[in-house]
Amino acid sequence: MRRSVKETLLRVIILLIGLAIAHLGVTLFLLANLGADPFNVFIQGIFRSIDHVLDSSLLTHGRTHMVICFLIILILFVIDKTYIKIGTILCMVCGGPIIDVFSLILHPIFDALPYMWFKLIINACGCVILAFGMTIVIKSDAGTGPNDLVAVVISDKTKKKFSIIRMIVDFSFVLVGFLLGGSFGAGTIICAFLVGPVAGIFLPINEKFIQQFISKRIKNDNK
Repeated sequence: MRRSVKETLLRVIILLIGLAIAHLGVTLFLLANLGADPFNVFIQGIFRSIDHVLDSSLLTHGRTHMVICFLIILILFVIDKTYIKIGTILCMVCGGPIIDVFSLILHPIFDALPYMWFKLIINACGCVILAFGMTIVIKSDAGTGPNDLVAVVISDKTKKKFSIIRMIVDFSFVLVGFLLGGSFGAGTIICAFLVGPVAGIFLPINEKFIQQFISKRIKNDNK
């Protein structure tokens, strides 16, 4: 059924809120400095492999990230274009700047936190916040981040639980990235184990809340 302009706009706004929450989690995760998240270990491995061969000064981790995200979107578009929505492009374009803003705000605080145990707690909190925001993005049904979309598509096509597929995808990213020269730490392992199961808990909760929120707003307009 074709959505109204208002419903589409509401879903995009919800997606952007989820995107901000998810990237707050990513920022906490990165500032804990205990290893990159699984997808960025993968990107780091590709970046280092290409840089070793080409030795190009134009190549950066950020540019490699955008190219890989674009290729993922292109491949998934060929597989099933219904998964590629405006929110997918927004996630690809807005993710980096959001992290930059949060990093600018939070970095001075993290400089004063040298204790490893505290960093582990922050890392775990970042993973939970990431999972919460990510499930809002997914259940907004306005698009999904390119790396999350891999797990969403595989889960839908195989009819397997998203939490299990997400863990498999995360570990695959870590393994391939490591073999290509990427590095990881304790935080990477925490993320690979934690994000999928926590997302599995939040998915039905956020789906119900979002549907009720949108239905209520539309009904109020129809009165």
